[in-house]
Amino acid sequence: MKFLELLCCPVHKSNIKLDQSQEKYLCPGGCSFSIINEIPRFVSMDNYASSFGLQWNEYQKTQLDSFTGLPISKTRLKRLMGGSLDILKGKQVLEVGCGAGRFTEILLEVGSDVFATDISSAVEANYKNCNKYPDYFVCQADILKFPVKPEQFDIVICIGVIQHTPNPEQTITALCSQVKPGGLLIIDHYTYGYSTTPIRKIIRLFLIRMPTTFSLKFCKMLATMLWPIHKILWKHKTLFFIKKIRPIFLHLSPIVDYQDAYPELGPELLKTWATLDTHDTLTDYYKHLRSSEEVSKHLHKCGMVDVETTYAGNGVEARARKSTNERI
Repeated sequence: MKFLELLCCPVHKSNIKLDQSQEKYLCPGGCSFSIINEIPRFVSMDNYASSFGLQWNEYQKTQLDSFTGLPISKTRLKRLMGGSLDILKGKQVLEVGCGAGRFTEILLEVGSDVFATDISSAVEANYKNCNKYPDYFVCQADILKFPVKPEQFDIVICIGVIQHTPNPEQTITALCSQVKPGGLLIIDHYTYGYSTTPIRKIIRLFLIRMPTTFSLKFCKMLATMLWPIHKILWKHKTLFFIKKIRPIFLHLSPIVDYQDAYPELGPELLKTWATLDTHDTLTDYYKHLRSSEEVSKHLHKCGMVDVETTYAGNGVEARARKSTNERI
């Protein structure tokens, strides 16, 4: 596999090789990296993103377009790319924070060679969903200590991730470092005004201190209790009285509700998406906010050019190119 040739020790940046058992990678400096369930692991299995790992292994297919039958993820990726996915064909793409693979499968379907990575155990769900594709590789790694030398990828994509890392600016810098000269960076970031209600703040402060398994069960319980009310209010949302009380209820409820945004998902998937994203927003250890101007400023600081930022999707969406005379 072509991507195996790119791997190096994230500590010493030296070449690594399989040991005789083929169960781990070794570097000349003495580092050892296990291969578990056919996936190389360059970080501890337990880290600040463990709740996301549990989440994506529990909801392995929930947000995949191939599962929903709807182009929700494809539409979002297309917008982030500037309106077309054609540029992805035949390119070496690094997807950081790949999760269960909602974007990974699209990248592969349009003809990209995809190096997928996540700091959490979500890589296991990603592998199950995407390992059928020939031009695919996945590993569990930290972009700040990445097991690939700089400037190896035509396109680097990081969607729905940066705001959940310890330091967004460090993360963006690391992402930029992986882009080849002339290559593209595609990212997004939560912005100010993100829907963090008082009740969500209180519950989140409680849940991020609890074991991840408890937090997932707690969010499932919340959805079981409150979702029937969400459904009833949405069904009768045109009634005068409901028009008045529904916005208040949605503000008070900790449940993420997509009934207005994606009614085409249908009743069962709407509840599942609600449970999944309620867990997502109530258990993220870090939740940073940045403006379009702040994201743009840091991209320029990293030496990126042709920087475009806009408010869309989850907040700020950005595209940038690494400076060179050549363009991909």
